Amino acid sequence: MSNNNNAAEVVSSDREQILLTCEDRIGYSFRDKSLLLRGLTHSSCAVTRLDCNERMEFLGDAVLGMVICEYLYQHFPDRREGQLTQQKSHIVSRAVCAQVAARLELEHLIFVGKGLQAIPESLKAAVVESLIAAIYLDGGYEAAGNFILRAFGTELENCSEGDAENYKSLLQEEIQRDGSLVPQYVIVDERGPDHAREFHMAVQIGDQRYGGAWGRSKKEAEQKAAMNALDTMHAG
Repeated sequence: MSNNNNAAEVVSSDREQILLTCEDRIGYSFRDKSLLLRGLTHSSCAVTRLDCNERMEFLGDAVLGMVICEYLYQHFPDRREGQLTQQKSHIVSRAVCAQVAARLELEHLIFVGKGLQAIPESLKAAVVESLIAAIYLDGGYEAAGNFILRAFGTELENCSEGDAENYKSLLQEEIQRDGSLVPQYVIVDERGPDHAREFHMAVQIGDQRYGGAWGRSKKEAEQKAAMNALDTMHAG
């Protein structure tokens, strides 16, 4: 059998072994094995589009988002909406889902058609979402949640260590409450040699410019300038 599983060529015993291997890797045993089989089946080898994992991917994405939102809300009571949204968007992203698929070694368990010789990152990410849906349909929200917290444990642990405040995102969130203005970041000054350049950036919102800040990079200076602008706005 090739590295990729061609559904037409996989005999029943091999298929059962693949399903057992998948259950072992995800830490969940299915009552209804057909859900797991569908969750691993790409549209390239399904009899109809309803026999593949596309619909399950849709559901799994929603369950994943809900579990991660609930986790962040409960574990970080002091973080604002903008921070929580940013963290959630990263954790549920296709890039992170593909990382999870790689950690679980799911690539060679996916059933694909003959024409698909390599498994793209997007397909690896999609199968994580479809497996979440399969677990949800088989064992309910708690079972799906337990799997997600295990599978995404590395990302959640990194999140728990605390990210630096993203003041640019917080400022964007703040000003969008009152209108549609977009903050502009302006270079006020530069200093130092080329190999150790420092930048002085200021925030311009509409006709108002807020006090700037120095940083060892434009990105750092913009974050500090955004923090200064927030402080000024809240003090007013």
